[in-house]
Amino acid sequence: MSELHATSVNRGFEAVILPHLDAAYNLARWLTRNSADADDVVQEAMLRAATYFSGFRGTNPRAWLLQIVRNVAYASKNLMRGAALVPLPGDGEGTAQMPELADPGDDPETALMRRDDARRVTRLLASLPAELRETMVLREIEELSYKEIAQITEAPIGTVMSRLSRGRKLLAGAVAAEQG
Repeated sequence: MSELHATSVNRGFEAVILPHLDAAYNLARWLTRNSADADDVVQEAMLRAATYFSGFRGTNPRAWLLQIVRNVAYASKNLMRGAALVPLPGDGEGTAQMPELADPGDDPETALMRRDDARRVTRLLASLPAELRETMVLREIEELSYKEIAQITEAPIGTVMSRLSRGRKLLAGAVAAEQG
């Protein structure tokens, strides 16, 4: 590869893939449930993405990168075989945090209630089985379409819809049980 072509590919990679680095880390964090492991997964995924970027012909670089992240995470943690990490009680590294959307008009009590609700949803989401958790994260947090999720997870759209339905029902049931 000529030096000029390599420079062009590197600039293309930076412009097309790097804007999705936060989404890659977020997915890795939810899948591994550990920030150090998520860092390793993202580093390996970015290395693979950079290596194979010259062959990227898709129209959705975000979905392409998240699929690489997912594959690396599953390969590194044997998540496909059902081995999921369970955080120890009191371990702040146990779950990824959902972004906190503060309303500037909130009084301190309302802000505290929002923060508590976000923590509860994060905890309940982290308790879902890996396949449901990843689908929920991709849809509800990363706001990907069903088609994009199907591409990333290599599952039919019907399976994506089923996983979302099951995940939402499990979350609703867990919230109801806590309030019960």
